[in-house]
Amino acid sequence: MAGRTPAEVRPADVADAAGIAEVYRPYVTGSVASFETVAPDAAELARRMLAAPRLPWFVACRDGAVVGYAYAGRHRSRAAYRWSVDCSVYLTAGEQGAGTGRALYARLLPELAALGHVTAFAGIALPNPASVGLHTAVGFTPVGVYRAAGFKAGRWHDVGWFQLPLREPPPVPEEPAGWAPPG
Repeated sequence: MAGRTPAEVRPADVADAAGIAEVYRPYVTGSVASFETVAPDAAELARRMLAAPRLPWFVACRDGAVVGYAYAGRHRSRAAYRWSVDCSVYLTAGEQGAGTGRALYARLLPELAALGHVTAFAGIALPNPASVGLHTAVGFTPVGVYRAAGFKAGRWHDVGWFQLPLREPPPVPEEPAGWAPPG
């Protein structure tokens, strides 16, 4: 897809959940990029989008159809982790290499920093050179590998962990704000 322009990126809302489900389904059912084993439907994805604390979701659209999305979720459940988030990007096969993953992160990452988050993490089932390439291109650095972290498709898979500072850690942080999509 070299030379193709990135898809249009905008904040996602629950009306996008069905399109997001269509983008995500092949990652669950036909790959090990996601460790989920049952593809969530639109209702489940809408629930995740609205779960507290609400964090940003963005969609990439081309010709009116969702062709990719990026979102952030809680890094861990314990209170001291609340300034850290996990990030993911998923694209349709035809969108890979068009710059859409970078465009999604260009919207998501500054939004997270503005909400008061300090660090973003990404877990990538290995090997996955395309995802590693995207994450390193936008500034994530490798911090470690969880060996044999998940069993899917008949074998064990390692997960590489990548980290990106979103802003300088403040000496005494304010509570991160919840996300309210514009409009």
